Amino acid sequence: MNLQNRSAIITGASRGLGRAIAEAYVRAGASVMLTARDEESLKNVASELQSIAAIGQQVTSFVSDVTNADSCNQIVARAVALFGKSLILVNNAGIYGPMGSIQSVDVDQWINAINVNLFGVVHMCRAVIPHMLDANYGKIINISGGGATAPLPGISAYAASKAAVVRLTETLAHELKEAYIDVNAVAPGALNTRLLDEVLAAGPEKVGKEFYEKSVQQRENGGTPLEKGASLCVYLASAQSDGITGRLISAVWDPWQDLQERREALDQSDIYTLRRIVPEDRG
Repeated sequence: MNLQNRSAIITGASRGLGRAIAEAYVRAGASVMLTARDEESLKNVASELQSIAAIGQQVTSFVSDVTNADSCNQIVARAVALFGKSLILVNNAGIYGPMGSIQSVDVDQWINAINVNLFGVVHMCRAVIPHMLDANYGKIINISGGGATAPLPGISAYAASKAAVVRLTETLAHELKEAYIDVNAVAPGALNTRLLDEVLAAGPEKVGKEFYEKSVQQRENGGTPLEKGASLCVYLASAQSDGITGRLISAVWDPWQDLQERREALDQSDIYTLRRIVPEDRG
C-alpha cells in the first residue's frame, strides 16, 4: 500500500498505537504531522521518524490539546500550510478515564474522558473538513475499540465515548460521501499499551474480576501487535480504499485487505456498523 504524495495529521502520536501509525505512514511514503500533549516524547518520535523519511517527505510535530478547539484549528492550519488541503486525519488521541462504578468515580474525570475521546474527534473533524471539502477529497480515520461494541463495566466513560465516536463516524460518512471524503473507524485489537497498565493498576475491584483477569492474560500473551492496527490505518488512508466509508473495521477479525473488491456489496449492507438487533435477527 502506497501513501506517496499523501499527507496526514495523527493525534496522540507520541506513543503506543499513534506512534506505530505514524511510522507505518512514513514507511509507506506519507508526510506526517504528529500531535500530542507531551512535547518531549513528541519531539523524540519526530526525530526518529525523520531518520527513516525519504527525500521529499516531511515529518513535523505540533504540541496540542484536542479538547481545545482553538488548538485543533491551529494544528490543521499549520498542516494545510505545509501540505495543502488534501489531507488524511487520524484521530487516535484517547484515554480510559476513571475506573469504577458510575456512582463512585469522579464526575469531572468522567467528563474529561468524554472531552478527549469524543469532543477531541469533533474538534479535529470540524477543523479539517472545510479544507477536505475544498479539495473534494479526504480521509478521516477514527480509532475506536472494544468499548464501542460491548459493555465495559467500570470503564463507562471510555465505553460511552467510543460508541459515540463510531456513530459519529457513520453519520459523517453520509454527510461527506458526495465530496469523496471517506470516514471510517478502526478497532485495533487488545493492545499492550499504557491503557492496559491503567487497568492492571486499577485492580479487579474497579474494573471487575473477569475484565481484570482477561487483561492479565493479555499482558502475559503479548496482546495484539500494534502493527495490525497501523496497517489497517495505512489501507484506509490509501487510494486503494477509496469509496469505503462509514464502517467500523476490526484490524484483527475482519478481512479488510481486499474490501475494495466488495465495495458495491458494502454500500448495500449494514455490515461493520452499529445497529439494533431486532427479533427477526434471532428468529
